[in-house]
Amino acid sequence: MAVEQSLTPAGEQTRIHNIGYRHYDGPRLGRAYARRSLFSQSLRGAYGLGRSAKSKVLPMLLFVVMCVPALIMVAVAVTTKMKDLPVDYTRYAILLQAVIGLYLASQAPQSVSRDLRFKTVPLYFSRPIERGDYVLAKFAAMTSALFALTAAPLIVLYVGALLAKLDFAEQTKGFAQGLVSVALLSLLFAGIGLVVSAVTPRRGFGIAAVIAVMTISYGAVSTVQAIADSQDNGGAITWLGLFSPVTLIDGVQTAFLGATSAFPGGHGPSTGQGVVYLLVVLGLMAGCYGLLMRRYRKVGL
Repeated sequence: MAVEQSLTPAGEQTRIHNIGYRHYDGPRLGRAYARRSLFSQSLRGAYGLGRSAKSKVLPMLLFVVMCVPALIMVAVAVTTKMKDLPVDYTRYAILLQAVIGLYLASQAPQSVSRDLRFKTVPLYFSRPIERGDYVLAKFAAMTSALFALTAAPLIVLYVGALLAKLDFAEQTKGFAQGLVSVALLSLLFAGIGLVVSAVTPRRGFGIAAVIAVMTISYGAVSTVQAIADSQDNGGAITWLGLFSPVTLIDGVQTAFLGATSAFPGGHGPSTGQGVVYLLVVLGLMAGCYGLLMRRYRKVGL
């Protein structure tokens, strides 16, 4: 309601206008809807969907690069009537780890650093979404984006293997093992990438930091493992694999998923050592999630 005063004669000094204010009585979608929307928006953003054409180039190009070798392998297997695929399902992501690392370095900072830089995070934390919802949605979206990137070429390999009339049971088992492997890889890499990216609001710094963490750790571990192999120290090779995300996944799939180890000399962990690898992987995932929760407790305050 609004009241209008004027200098008209006494009988017409006041007019009352009904401008129609009323309470909202429609549906309230709540936290779950807001969380799903943030997840969807973040997942789409990881491939440039809903953003400018320039933002789509790199993620889509890397997706194609991940799938092209699988298509070539399938074509070779079908035309030459091979009895098995040129590469195991569990081995594929390890061979293309550089592409996965580049994708993570480009998209993890995009997911969180921009919100920090432009100070839009406090807007998310207004009703109804909470800090835990934000972290969960971002973590799930980055994991899903990485899983799509790493699982797509495995699907290409599996379909190609069936077209080449390779053993169905063997290929299905290998495909399932490969999916479990890339699921673990996606969870671990997403956690590490988001934690590193959330430290700085500068996207460029985040990209450099993620590349450094993923590349330097693998390069250092591989170098020391090669030195240990030259000295016939197989035990050291196995335990050194605990200090790099890539070698951690390699060790877990060697111990539990029937994969052939990529360690120098093929010195993969035993089942007992694999338990340690698995515990470290799960601990890193939980630790990354906990660090993200801690980081966002203070954002915007």
